[in-house]
Amino acid sequence: MQITNTPLPKSRLQIDFELPPERLSGSMDDAARRLSRRHVISGFRPGKAPRSVVERVLGPDAILDEAVDRLVEDAFRQVVREQDIAPLTSPEVEISQAEVGKPLIFKAVVQLRPEVELGDYENFSFKPEIATVDDGTVEKVVDELRDAEATLEPVEGRGAQKGDYAILAFAGTHNGAPRDGLTSERFPLVLGQDRLVPGFEENLLGMGKGEEREFDLVFPEDYQEESLRKETVHFKVSLSELRGKVLPEATDEWAGKVGKFEDLAALRSELRKRLEANALDRARHDFADKIIEYATANATVDVPDVLIDQEVDVMHDELRSALARQGIPEETYLKVVEKTEDDLRAEFRPQAEKRVKTLLVLSEIARARGVEVPDREVDAEVALARERYAKDQSLIRYFESDRGRSYIRSTIRRSRTIEGLVDEWLAAHPEVPRLRHREESETSAVDATSAEAAAAIGVTDPGSPSPETGREDK
Repeated sequence: MQITNTPLPKSRLQIDFELPPERLSGSMDDAARRLSRRHVISGFRPGKAPRSVVERVLGPDAILDEAVDRLVEDAFRQVVREQDIAPLTSPEVEISQAEVGKPLIFKAVVQLRPEVELGDYENFSFKPEIATVDDGTVEKVVDELRDAEATLEPVEGRGAQKGDYAILAFAGTHNGAPRDGLTSERFPLVLGQDRLVPGFEENLLGMGKGEEREFDLVFPEDYQEESLRKETVHFKVSLSELRGKVLPEATDEWAGKVGKFEDLAALRSELRKRLEANALDRARHDFADKIIEYATANATVDVPDVLIDQEVDVMHDELRSALARQGIPEETYLKVVEKTEDDLRAEFRPQAEKRVKTLLVLSEIARARGVEVPDREVDAEVALARERYAKDQSLIRYFESDRGRSYIRSTIRRSRTIEGLVDEWLAAHPEVPRLRHREESETSAVDATSAEAAAAIGVTDPGSPSPETGREDK
C-alpha cells in the first residue's frame, strides 16, 4: 500500500492511497458473502449464495462497491493507527480508480485538531480583586431580607412612588381614535418596573388614590406594533388602588424569625461571614477567567470551521434548554426577537470561535504541564451522570461512550490546569488572602448546561482524546 500525506489549510490532511490490484481482487468474494447475508436471495440461506448468483441478482457493480467500501475503511483505519493520526471528523473520500485488476486509488481528507502555539500564560501583571465587605454591604442584604418579607398596605397621606403597587384604569387614543391594546379597566402595576411604554410610569408618580391624569406619550421607534412607532398617543389614567410596601423593622425578634439567630448582631455577623466567603470565591473565579483570557490572547491557533460549527450547535442547544426550562418554544422566541434560526447561528459564531480557541489553548497548556486525569475520576463522573440523568438514557449513553468519557476527561483536565495556575500564583504571593478553591464546592464535569448540550448533540470536545484512538493527542 502506497501512502502520501499532504497537509491542507485549516488543519486538514489529505491522504492519498494506492492499493495493489490483488487487494481488490481478493476482497470480491468476501464482499459477495457480506451482501448475501444482507439480502434475501431465493434458494439460499443468508451468506451461502455463490458469488456468481449474487452478481446475477444484485449486479457486479454491487459487489465491487461493497469491496471498495470495505477496503477504503480498512486502509484508512490502518493509516490512522500506524501514523498516530487523531481525526476530528469522518474522512471525505474521493475514489479515482476502482477496477478489478488495477490498483485501487483514492484520497481521504480529514480534519485534524489544530496545532496550538502557546504564548506567555504565567507572567501576568494583574492580581485578584477582592470586593470589600463593609457595614453598608451587610445592611444592604439586611434590607433585601426585610424587603422579601414586606407586606402591602394602603397608602395614606402621600402620592404614588416607585415600588408602590397600583391598580389603574387607562385608555389610549391615537389621532383621536381608541386603539386595541391601549385600554384596560383594571391593570395591576408595580411602579418602577417599566413594564409599559417608556415614560408611562413617570406620569403616575405623585398620583393619589382616585385621582385622574391625562398626558401624551411618543412611542419608541422599536415598539412591537409597527403602526404606533414614533406616534403620539394620548392617555387618560385613573388610579383606583394604591398600596405601598411596609418592611418589618430590623429587630432582634425579626432576626430570630429569619434564621433563628439570637439577635440582630448575630444575623449581621453571619451575613458578613457569608459575604466575605462569596467575595473570595468570586475573586478566584474572576482571577481564573483573566488568566484564561490572557493565555488565549497570547496563543496562536487557526480554528477549523468544523469546530466552530460544532460549538455553534452546542450554544444553540444551550439556548433551547434555557427556553425549555421557562416553558418557551423556540419558535415563539424567534418570533418575539424577530430572528430566524440562521440569524441566531450567525450571532453565535464569533463567540463560538472564541470558546473553541479557549478550549484548545487550555488543553495545550494541560499537555505542556503534564496534567492527567486518571480513569477512576472519569468513572466517578460517569456514575454521577447515571444518577443525575437517570430518566434520560440518551444522555447516559453519551457519557458512557468513548466520546463522552473523552469530554469528561478533557473538562476535568482543563479545570485542573487553570486551578493549578491560580494556586501557583497564590503560593508565590502569600500577602494575598487565601482564595477559596472552586473544587471545594460541589462541582462536576457533567453538571453544567454545556455538558448537557454536548451530550444532546454528541459532540467531540476540541481538547478531548480522539474517539477513534482513545488516546490524548501527542
